[in-house]
Amino acid sequence: MPEFLTTKEVAELLRLKERKIYELVSEEAIPFSRVTGKLLFPRGLVESWVLKHVEHREHLDGLDRLPPVIGGSHDPLLDWALRESGSALATLYGGSLDGLERLGRRELLGAGLHVYEPATEDGTENWNRKHVAQALPGLPVVLIGWARRQQGLVVPSGNPKGLARLADLAGCRVIPRQSQAGSRLLLDHLLQVEGLADAAITLVSPPARSEADVASAVAEGKADAGFAIEAVARQYRLDFVPLVEERYDLALWRRHYFEPPMQRLLAFCRTPAFAARAAELGGYDIGCLGEVQFNGF
Repeated sequence: MPEFLTTKEVAELLRLKERKIYELVSEEAIPFSRVTGKLLFPRGLVESWVLKHVEHREHLDGLDRLPPVIGGSHDPLLDWALRESGSALATLYGGSLDGLERLGRRELLGAGLHVYEPATEDGTENWNRKHVAQALPGLPVVLIGWARRQQGLVVPSGNPKGLARLADLAGCRVIPRQSQAGSRLLLDHLLQVEGLADAAITLVSPPARSEADVASAVAEGKADAGFAIEAVARQYRLDFVPLVEERYDLALWRRHYFEPPMQRLLAFCRTPAFAARAAELGGYDIGCLGEVQFNGF
C-alpha cells in the first residue's frame, strides 16, 4: 500500500466500511490529514494507532531503552543547542509526520513538530496538539513549546521578482518540501486558501529534504522561491517574505523529559548564550520555550 492512504484504502486496511472511517474522522479518533480538501491517512500512523488500541499494554515496554535520538522536523536553533549543551542527543530529521511515525515505532525519544491545525471555534490557534493526540493516543507523551518561528518565502537577494505575497508565486519555479514535512502541509493549506492552483506554479523536483536545502536551491538559481523559515534565509544571505508565525514544539516520551540529556538541553536554553543565538539567527520568539502544550496519558 502507498505511504498515504485514501478513505477507501484505509477502510480496506482496517476491514471497516468507509462510513465508519468518516465517523472516526469526525470524532478525530484516527490519524488523518486534510490536504486541498481531500482526506489522507498516513499509513504508518494508522498502523501505530491500531497497536495503541490493543487490550494489553505490553507495547509500552521498552521506553527505557529508546535510542538517544531527536527526529521530526529540522530546526537550526535546536540543532545548535543540542550540540552546544552537551546533551549527547543525536538527530534524525525526516519531517514532522515522519517524526510522529518514528515516535510510535519507539525509534526516537523525541521529535520536533510544526504541523498546522485549524483554529478552534473560539479562535484559539492550534499547532501539533491534535496530531500528537491522534498518533499517540493515551500514551505518556508530552508536547513542550520550543519557539515561534517566522515562516514564509525565501527568495534571491534583492527579490528580483518582487514577491510580496503567496499569490505572486503564479508563474514561478518553487522548491517544495517532502510530503511529510510540516512546511509542505502548511504551504498546501495556504495555497488552497489563496485559490492558487497547482498548475499556476512549477514545483521543482526532487523536493527539498530540509529547510537548508530549500535555501540552497534558491541560492543556486534552481528555484525562484521556496517556503521555509527566516533563519535559513539569513544564513544563506537571501531575502525573506514573512507570511505566517508558526509554533515549533518538541514531542517527548514523558519519562525522557526528566532524564539528564533533555535536562541538560533545557538548562542550556535558559542561558544568555541561547537567547543571543536565537536573536542572531533571526525569526525566533522563544517566549513559549518550556511551556507544556499537551500532556498525554
